[in-house]
Amino acid sequence: MPERTVAVASRSGLHARPAKIFVEAAARQTAPVRIRVGDGKAVPANSMLGVLTLGAGHGTEVTLEAEGPGAEEALAALVDLLSRDLDAEGAEGAADPGAAEASGAA
Repeated sequence: MPERTVAVASRSGLHARPAKIFVEAAARQTAPVRIRVGDGKAVPANSMLGVLTLGAGHGTEVTLEAEGPGAEEALAALVDLLSRDLDAEGAEGAADPGAAEASGAA
């Protein structure tokens, strides 16, 4: 089973907005992906609750694992995502164009 390790680049780690962006991207992959911190238990990468329970902060190394057709592509896409500061992208509206509408409705 292929796996890749990457440090979480988002300033707030995998919490709130960056976690949502990551989970949604994981759900779009054709291969099932799991994520873990260190030797901890791996959780489904498309599970918001599972990802939040990891407690992965800024700079935490996480390991992604996938299997089946499209596994390498799924890992590459998600590693690329985690290596970016999704907090900064979110502030600019680049990661989720609908964010301004959602925040304006609150």
